[in-house]
Amino acid sequence: MRVLIVEDEPGIALFLKEGLQEESFAVDVANDGPSGLELATVNDGEYDLILLDWMLPGLSGIEVVRQLRKIGSHVPVIFLTARDTVQDTVFALEMGANDFIKKPFSFEELLARVRVQLRGKQSENSRIIHRNLVMDLNTHQVFVDNQDVSLTQKEFALLEFLLRNKGKVCTRSRIIEHVWDIHFDYNTSVIDVYINALRKKMDGNTDINLITTIRGVGYIIKDE
Repeated sequence: MRVLIVEDEPGIALFLKEGLQEESFAVDVANDGPSGLELATVNDGEYDLILLDWMLPGLSGIEVVRQLRKIGSHVPVIFLTARDTVQDTVFALEMGANDFIKKPFSFEELLARVRVQLRGKQSENSRIIHRNLVMDLNTHQVFVDNQDVSLTQKEFALLEFLLRNKGKVCTRSRIIEHVWDIHFDYNTSVIDVYINALRKKMDGNTDINLITTIRGVGYIIKDE
């Protein structure tokens, strides 16, 4: 799952980013309204959720969500704000927000609200099945020939991304954006390390070569 945080207070942005990454989300951060709108627009359909501050430099959160809804984006938006009147809440919801959380807030409450917004998407796709492989997104387990294969959080996120894009070549840049985040070092060889780790764990339990390298492009899990 990929989340965009649009928040101009560095401490809050870092707090949210680190907390969500620990929960296996890929997280991008924008520090003002215009850059947040640009990221959300350019990557429309790529984000599963946006956490949006109301008071932002350059462009208010209200204007950001208004413009997103104007172009037909349906990405869930949760407002983060110190405003707490009934009128503010109603206004935000009317402009297209899905939820509204008042600062200061606990991370546990925020995470619960995030999961509520993603519940439909997660429940619809709680299991991914490919040949003799079953990935359970609710329990974070992977089974090959009914044998449990232990994966780290990043290995699990990488495998999920490749499986969700089965039949398509996943470029290194797309993998970085979805499994890590937009600020990750594009020259790093860490993707190769994780791909090799996945191959050892997955192919060691089956005679199927799960992940195919497309030289100079990226990786693919081929359709049956």
